[in-house]
Amino acid sequence: MRHALLNRRVLVGLFAATLALGVANIRPAAATGPALKIAVEGEYPPFNEVDKKGKLSGFDIDIANAVCKQMQTSCQFVRQPWALMIDGLVAGNYDLVISSLSITNARRQRIDFSEAYYTTPAKFVAKKDLALTATLDALKGRKVAVQKATTHERYLSSHFGSGVEIVRYATLPAATADLAKGKVDLVFADALALSQGFLITDKGKSFVFVGPDLVLGNGIGIGVRKGQADLVTQLNRALTAIRADGSYQSIGSKYFPFGLNAPGAMAMQ
Repeated sequence: MRHALLNRRVLVGLFAATLALGVANIRPAAATGPALKIAVEGEYPPFNEVDKKGKLSGFDIDIANAVCKQMQTSCQFVRQPWALMIDGLVAGNYDLVISSLSITNARRQRIDFSEAYYTTPAKFVAKKDLALTATLDALKGRKVAVQKATTHERYLSSHFGSGVEIVRYATLPAATADLAKGKVDLVFADALALSQGFLITDKGKSFVFVGPDLVLGNGIGIGVRKGQADLVTQLNRALTAIRADGSYQSIGSKYFPFGLNAPGAMAMQ
């Protein structure tokens, strides 16, 4: 649904306001250990997915590779089901999670995070002709799809409770696929993932955003096992460096039809 894309200035503002990682050209220390093993879901376009050649691709993947390059090491990607992502990190199965992982207080109890490398609000998507508002009264009895083990699922459970029928999916594409088939009434997820991964596709042409922007968590960061403060510092330095040298903007331009450095912030329409 190309006419339902997020306004160019709106998305520019969202990214500019929330991705201020600094512009100081800080050279990270050279890594002396082996390649960083990084968990990624591979089911969250355009951030991370498996392309037609069977290779992982997307914004998260390119950011991870740029960060590894700054740290003078390499990335070894490990696909992991979303619901097991944090458990695997805590267990030591990999070093990092770079898979659009929201920074929340609940998650901080188990793992540490880098600074945020992007932030967008959460939104509902519904059929154009449904004429819904995202309130408890309007959604009462409706089927709302959401990905399991996400901040979006927790928000629905805590704010809507039994007032709506929450239908949980292992992946966001599975949820939007059932929305397109009419099996659910709405999908609740990250606005940018819904816009770029669904609304601009042929299957998404008949759908629109519904209701207000909802800010959940403190942006998207890199998940790190607790007790690794030096690694967090290196990651933050690398994120700052790729902003300063233009790598971040170059990566963003591959996936999003807007710049990432314009000043100002606006509410999403």
